[in-house]
Amino acid sequence: MRQPAEQTRQAASRNAGLPEEEIAMETVAKAPAVRRIQSVDRALTIMEILAGRNAPMGLNDLAAAAGLNVSTCHHLVSTLVERGYVLHAGRSRGYMLSFKLADLAEAASHNFDIVNIVQTDLQELNENLRESVQMATINGTNLITQLRFGSHMPTHVEADEVKKMRAAHATATGKAILAWLPESEMLRIVSENGLTPFTDSTITSLSGLIEDLRLVRRTGYAVDEEELEKNVICYGAALRDGTGAVIGSVSVSIPKSRASKQYRAHIARSVVKCARTISDRLRVAHFK
Repeated sequence: MRQPAEQTRQAASRNAGLPEEEIAMETVAKAPAVRRIQSVDRALTIMEILAGRNAPMGLNDLAAAAGLNVSTCHHLVSTLVERGYVLHAGRSRGYMLSFKLADLAEAASHNFDIVNIVQTDLQELNENLRESVQMATINGTNLITQLRFGSHMPTHVEADEVKKMRAAHATATGKAILAWLPESEMLRIVSENGLTPFTDSTITSLSGLIEDLRLVRRTGYAVDEEELEKNVICYGAALRDGTGAVIGSVSVSIPKSRASKQYRAHIARSVVKCARTISDRLRVAHFK
């Protein structure tokens, strides 16, 4: 029978040889120092200031808000006007942001594909670990694997993708997403798909799932402890966009035969680090 979720996850943590909180904290890397181009930084500041106003802004007021002298501010604003990012509403009225940024964002939303964004990092994770890695999203109520790189190692069984579609409760990719959804949305997905028992370890009660999702939120990663396939263990972490919303997840699957304490810890760290790297990149993109 399935162990209580708390006991199962604590056992998984012990097997990893490292406390769950420590795994999560160790993956928080300091952002490298970025050498900024001063003129670009100032121009962006001006646009951000104008974006926060609902009326045109005079040059003197804009310069003061940006912390610039009037001459420097005038040169920067004039360039932005010339490029179409700022509108000059008249000498007595000042400047306002145009719709060009909105047009660019709309064009980008049509051209960007999340798979293209995550592919390089996921492939690198696959090459480094030589284990099966995947990225999934929830479409409606179905868990959809959008990208997968197979294991380079022996004794590994790939999960049935059709079966996984209705198994968000039994997969690391699914639980990594479910944990951060509004409760009503999580319950809708669970209600639609049910809590099918795929193995003796599958969580089959709503209370057990809720407890497991609480642990995902606490630690920052999800664990599938032979819940979808016997002898297969999976670690997953959520992907977030620029608003902080969870839009998918990445995971690594390993056979139980290779799941030593040290290896579990290494896999958990690698998955969380990869998810955070991708999420940092997603913050500059907009996805519909």
